[in-house]
Amino acid sequence: MSLTQIIVIVIAVLVVVAVAVAARSLARRRSLRNRFGPEYDRMVGERDSRAAAERELRDRERRHSELSLTPLSPDSRARYAAAWEELQARFIDSPADTVGEADELVTRLIAERGYPTGDFSDQIAHLSVEHARTLAHYRDAHEIHLRNTRGETGTEELRQAVVHYRALFADLLGEEPVRPRLPEQRRPEDAHPEPREPQEARPESREPEGKDPDGRRLEQSHDATNR
Repeated sequence: MSLTQIIVIVIAVLVVVAVAVAARSLARRRSLRNRFGPEYDRMVGERDSRAAAERELRDRERRHSELSLTPLSPDSRARYAAAWEELQARFIDSPADTVGEADELVTRLIAERGYPTGDFSDQIAHLSVEHARTLAHYRDAHEIHLRNTRGETGTEELRQAVVHYRALFADLLGEEPVRPRLPEQRRPEDAHPEPREPQEARPESREPEGKDPDGRRLEQSHDATNR
């Protein structure tokens, strides 16, 4: 075998190895994108390089594999769904307190599923492996909750916080926590609103109507029992 043939064989082997490495890297990247969704793009934007972001996400997968996650029993799922429905019904009378209660209820559910509930960033890291697509809701809800404790939020932002919390709550629960109304009782305004940016209040000639976290309007009443 001539020297030229040896060189050609070596180059061919190196090319095959390089292609295999590149294909493996692309496959791992595709797997991370599929699993983490928008969290992948968020990590890439926050880290110095794509490689560093992917290392962090793979580390999250490793730590997640060490958890002992527990599926909810039907009784437990029903109990949480009922607790959320009661919480949401209290929003009209006490929106600020309801947001704090929503944060506590979501945290209890996270703990019961087997996730750590200490540091918020650790919660996010562990939840991102299986619940990445609702993390933006959880982050927004938690931020509003923190500002609520400082008295820096209005009713519309508080309503949005409950909607955001519900997104992760439903994801962890495995179902929508609020039972749908019967078709003949449903009105167009009963549909769950998508989270939206706070809007400036428009001046009106009458007293503003209250809204529950689903965006339904309730008329003001002086009789608390009629609410």
